Amino acid sequence: MLAVNYTNLRDNMKMYMDKVTDDYETMIVTRKNNKNVVMISEEAYNNLMENIYVFGSKENYDWLMKGKSQLEKGQCACHELLEVEEDE
Repeated sequence: MLAVNYTNLRDNMKMYMDKVTDDYETMIVTRKNNKNVVMISEEAYNNLMENIYVFGSKENYDWLMKGKSQLEKGQCACHELLEVEEDE
């Protein structure tokens, strides 16, 4: 995680934005009166929102944990996918 003050960010915006997007860094932009801001890439933000949605309900969480447990115990099978031809 990087921390940079607002003035330094403004003077070097492209460099810091490249670090956030290219190096998957999270950046804290420090401001007066502790009104700090966190900068993350759009990809990281979308991933965070998806995780919040998926883990947001107990039913989803329990279902995922059951599947994870089954996988770890070897209670799974691999199958070939079948090609389905579309009707014209």
